[in-house]
Amino acid sequence: MKKLLIALLLAAVSGQAFGWGSTAHRVTGEIAEAWLSPEAHLAVRDILGVETLAEASTWPDFMRAHPSEFWQRTASPFHYVTVPEGKTYAEVGAPEQGDAFTALEKFSADLRDPETSAEDRALALRFIVHIIGDLHQPLHAGNGTDRGGNDVRVSWFGEATNLHRVWDSHIVDHEQLSYTEWTDWLMARIGPDEFRAWNNPDPKVWIAESAALRDRIYPEEDNANLRWDYAFEWMDTVRLRMSQGGVRIAAYLNALFAED
Repeated sequence: MKKLLIALLLAAVSGQAFGWGSTAHRVTGEIAEAWLSPEAHLAVRDILGVETLAEASTWPDFMRAHPSEFWQRTASPFHYVTVPEGKTYAEVGAPEQGDAFTALEKFSADLRDPETSAEDRALALRFIVHIIGDLHQPLHAGNGTDRGGNDVRVSWFGEATNLHRVWDSHIVDHEQLSYTEWTDWLMARIGPDEFRAWNNPDPKVWIAESAALRDRIYPEEDNANLRWDYAFEWMDTVRLRMSQGGVRIAAYLNALFAED
């Protein structure tokens, strides 16, 4: 019990915090289900059984409280990449301990390998769904100076927090919608044209999009009190990134399982 409590504390103060909040992750997973190819749909059901992509999407964050070496150290960098301002991910690459991009490659290789156990295949698929969602949150393509906005202190309607957490959950949850309500609203606006425009399985494209957005979302003043005006300015972007994240999960899985 003592180890678990320590693990929970470590997870709470980890360097990059969690990815998109649970609501946003579930939205991306639920949207992805609607755009899976027949081959990808069958592969997902074979690996996860009755577990949906919405359910799978939050699992890697939940497991960060587990006291094992894998969850406390090895997997910690799998939720983000670092792209300094003015650089591209291709120019800087991954650190020695890896990052979300290298983890995506690793877990994809695990799914392609017929020798991978059923348990590890489930772990790999859950991480892929989660990582793709994370890479659509702009501050998960961090600039390398402020721990993905965790060091940027702000208030959200008077409540002390940080910029990373605002983008992880505060803006999304401010609407007081369930993930299914969010999904219904967003899916109604994703037609064939949007799907074709966003149907890109290349992580470097998503990372570049997030890094470009990241450089625009910082408040102009220190300890800013973010309120209606900030939510109004960026809500359309939040909706876009959740929608694109869901389509890209499907695009990635469709490409991955088409290779079988």
